[in-house]
Amino acid sequence: MLQRKLGLLSVFSVASGAMISSGLFVLPGLAFAKTGPSVILAYFLAGLLNIPAMFAQAELSTAMPRSGGSYFVVERSLGAFAGTLAGLISWLCIGLKAAFACVGMGALILLINPAAGELAVRLGALATCLVFTALNLVSVKGTGRAQNVLVGLLVASLVFFVLGGAPAVAPRRFALFFAGDWRAFLAVTGMVFVSYGGLTKVVDVSEEVENPRRNIPLGMFLAFGVVNVLYVAVVFVTVGVLEPARLAGSLAPLAEGAAASTGATGAAVVALGAFLAYATTANAGILAASRSPLAMSRDGLAPGFLARTHARFGTPVPAILITSVFMALVIAFLSVEELAKTASTMFLISFALLNAAVVVMRRAGMQGYQPSFRMPLCPWLPLAGIAVYAFIIFDMGTTPLLLTAAFLGTGSLWYGLYVQRRVHRESAIVYLARAAVSKQFKRSGLEDELIAVALERDNIQPDRFDEIVRGALVLDLPEAATAMQLFERLAAALSRRLNIPSERLLELFIARERESSTEIRPGLAIPHVIIEGHDLFELALVRSLPGVRFSELGPPVRAAFVLAGTSDQRQFHLKALVAIAHIVQEEGFEDRWMNARNAEQLRDIVLLSRRRRTP
Repeated sequence: MLQRKLGLLSVFSVASGAMISSGLFVLPGLAFAKTGPSVILAYFLAGLLNIPAMFAQAELSTAMPRSGGSYFVVERSLGAFAGTLAGLISWLCIGLKAAFACVGMGALILLINPAAGELAVRLGALATCLVFTALNLVSVKGTGRAQNVLVGLLVASLVFFVLGGAPAVAPRRFALFFAGDWRAFLAVTGMVFVSYGGLTKVVDVSEEVENPRRNIPLGMFLAFGVVNVLYVAVVFVTVGVLEPARLAGSLAPLAEGAAASTGATGAAVVALGAFLAYATTANAGILAASRSPLAMSRDGLAPGFLARTHARFGTPVPAILITSVFMALVIAFLSVEELAKTASTMFLISFALLNAAVVVMRRAGMQGYQPSFRMPLCPWLPLAGIAVYAFIIFDMGTTPLLLTAAFLGTGSLWYGLYVQRRVHRESAIVYLARAAVSKQFKRSGLEDELIAVALERDNIQPDRFDEIVRGALVLDLPEAATAMQLFERLAAALSRRLNIPSERLLELFIARERESSTEIRPGLAIPHVIIEGHDLFELALVRSLPGVRFSELGPPVRAAFVLAGTSDQRQFHLKALVAIAHIVQEEGFEDRWMNARNAEQLRDIVLLSRRRRTP
């Protein structure tokens, strides 16, 4: 298990640092050449199109905060084949983006020595890759702190550019807002879409985030808001201060815009910003990308050595090294343009899988699936997201589609030859299919895993009450009954556990009910009795959808917690009553209780309660 050392600021920094890179420092000039000043709107629209994926990832990762976030949540929801593809896609996309960021840092050598050749750029990029690899190997917390500093300086440089350049903006440069047609505008939107590609990648390190229920969604939303505003503001200023002929096709639009509006000082600040942008992307990229092979290895989808962590630093050394080797090969041998488009296409495939995963997990209705953030307008928003991403994918061009198909084919081959024989874990989509066929089916191991993840996420240490719940009797009554009929069934079932005659137990239940009603509020009862013997305590959970009649005047009881213990367990008896009181007062308890699919899910509702535990 990895250590939780990344706070809210680190989550914000990893997400925003993974976004701000060449998508802002290079693409505006190329995009402007195709659609003119409407490139500003294209950046804004591209940000909006990321919202479904952001919401989907926020929900899934708060329910299942595990390293390799995209892979893990897709595998658990859609199955091992989809998970294999998602893990490989996530690793490849982030690794490529980080490698390209290293190339960008290497290219900054040209600002110092314009005569330096391509070899110098590549060597500089490789050196950068080695530096950030070393940082990631030594410390996750150190990586997060470095990311915080780098992102802070980066945001400050962009704010300086916006504020310094705003007075020089000329309204006449926005006169012909749409230089091309709507098809060109949509193509540009697809092209700049990759600028937001790092937004959801923070969940790949979600296992290392403190208080993931709060910090993951909040960090992502803050990063999205800040970066989206910066993107639109920076592109607006760049378009407003440069002549169209100078901006169109420029590979350094921000540097030229800064030079035109604020002179050499502005150009130097933007150069620093570019350096920081590439540094944050490379640093966050290695951190996030390495967690996909780690998570896949844990689950048997990749060789086991990739799951090893350093005894002292707690970092996944083999996963980081294999990621860095891949990045070094990209830097040394591969061209950028078509691979960048392919990475964009696979980002979109990954986003579509995330939206499908949310729909499946919601429909499966497992009690252990308890996200702290829930995607609004589900299933319509995720389905709309899938449709939009599919449209953008087919508009990317033939070459990226062919390269992506080749990669997916390779992933499918890996699944068939390596994964299929080793992994037989049930996913939520299989669970959903079995539930649709019959309500009587064996409990899924995924339900137990989700409960374990939720307890660990909330830092819940099970106490004695939880242990008793795990072995408790559960009665799910399909028919209406009277209190006497319920007591008869309870006495018969508990007598075998307590080694007490059922007649004696029935007498105790009846006597306790005559003394005062155990129906503590409408629809809820807590029958509890003291029995003869020593060191005995039993709990029974009862649900009756039609209801149990405890009184002719009130509504029927649909939830009952039954306690039976010896006199020496009186103190724990009181603690159990307090625990039950907290459980039934939680928001949504009655809905969850009534909608549980089976007896095991009733038990899960109690185990997942956020009541205060007593070790």
